[in-house]
Amino acid sequence: MVDVNIVYKTVLYILNKEQRGYLTPDEFNKLGIQVQREIFEKYFEDLNQQLRVPQTNNEYADRVRNLEEKIDIFKTSKDCTYVGADKKFTFPTDPALYRLGTLMYEPSGKDPQEIQAMNYNEYFLANKSPLTKPSLDYPVYVLQGTGTPSSAPNDVFVYPDSIINRVKAYYTRTPSDPRWGYYLGSLGQYIYDPTVYSASLLNNGGSLTTNTAFTGAVAGSYSNLAYTTTSTGTGLVIDAVATGGSTATFSIATPGSGYSVGDVFNITAGAMGGATGFTITLTAANFNSGSTYGSTQFDLHPSEQTNLILNILLYTGVIIRDPNVVQAATALVQQDEVNQKS
Repeated sequence: MVDVNIVYKTVLYILNKEQRGYLTPDEFNKLGIQVQREIFEKYFEDLNQQLRVPQTNNEYADRVRNLEEKIDIFKTSKDCTYVGADKKFTFPTDPALYRLGTLMYEPSGKDPQEIQAMNYNEYFLANKSPLTKPSLDYPVYVLQGTGTPSSAPNDVFVYPDSIINRVKAYYTRTPSDPRWGYYLGSLGQYIYDPTVYSASLLNNGGSLTTNTAFTGAVAGSYSNLAYTTTSTGTGLVIDAVATGGSTATFSIATPGSGYSVGDVFNITAGAMGGATGFTITLTAANFNSGSTYGSTQFDLHPSEQTNLILNILLYTGVIIRDPNVVQAATALVQQDEVNQKS
């Protein structure tokens, strides 16, 4: 993986060194997704090209091996889901499939069988002869889309149709989108949030609302309020600032993990000086979906850090309308590609 914070700070440093402009976290995240996808998709074309030229035997200079190492990061396998009503299988969605490698039939107690790919014309012809008709020992599959615009083939029809389970896809997954998460500092500045992003993650620094009243709080700041809960989540730290006997603001100091909407926290009596006990219940607003908190690293091989920075700078130059940035980044990207392929 490539550290998203290092890439963002390097891009900002290069831009701001000459006062060329500023790239907001939201702009950076959008460019990061685009650039990562371009680099990833280019692997397959580069591999096809390198397979057609002689390679060195040196283990570190073998370009085919180096490209395969970068692609191997995204290789995975998962069982396909059988849909009985339609007699078909569907590909895994987590992680999402990018390119299918091999489809296997793995019956219990028997050797796995590779399922051969066919189109419908080939299947109809093969099915006419007892010698070529699909069987449990020689199964075949046909891919089919959903028929909706821009949909990738996701329906897998396996023959013979007596096969209803134990079909596994070995595939290349889609890269996870990078994300530079942040929260606002006391001066309104963006502060990097290294917490691993999840839609179910609690908002780091987000506010909490009490759903029962309390009295007797002593004005002041309180860290890590004592509480009890039946939630299965762990690690939540709640801070408070009391301004009066029954008035205080509560915030998430550490988000922890594993929490759900509706989890109740019973704040221990005396947690804010002489305050009586009260409860806080988590709501949908306390969770990360749609917020800026939490980060996701670039999903590429560490050797791609320079490539990421240069390509993001290239797009940044277009955004801030600075031809100098565009020209400099373009020249460096082209030189890097020449060095990789010549």
